[in-house]
Amino acid sequence: MKDTITIEDIQVRCRIGVPDEERANPQELLITLSLETDTAKAGQSDEIAQTIDYHAVYVHARKLAEARERKLIETLAEEVADMVLNIFSAEAVTVIIKKFILPETRLVELRIRRTRA
Repeated sequence: MKDTITIEDIQVRCRIGVPDEERANPQELLITLSLETDTAKAGQSDEIAQTIDYHAVYVHARKLAEARERKLIETLAEEVADMVLNIFSAEAVTVIIKKFILPETRLVELRIRRTRA
């Protein structure tokens, strides 16, 4: 198993939801990313270039989530996973999106895991 860098509960505001009314106003989502990569070289060299810059991942994830409206959190999760794998070269990524939409429930959570081809 590879090493894992986790960024937990990134707060984003985006227009998301199946009905038009739900997308009318931005709503808060929480995104957690677990990036699988080898951190041994970074640990030995103390150089950020040898690992994944988690601040840059955070910035990209927020911009991506807020860039446009979507109907499904599944779509957003796939887009975020693709960004992490292609821009940051993680070997695998788990994306968790938490949405606070259903009455009398704490949240709805989607979890996907994708790997580099």
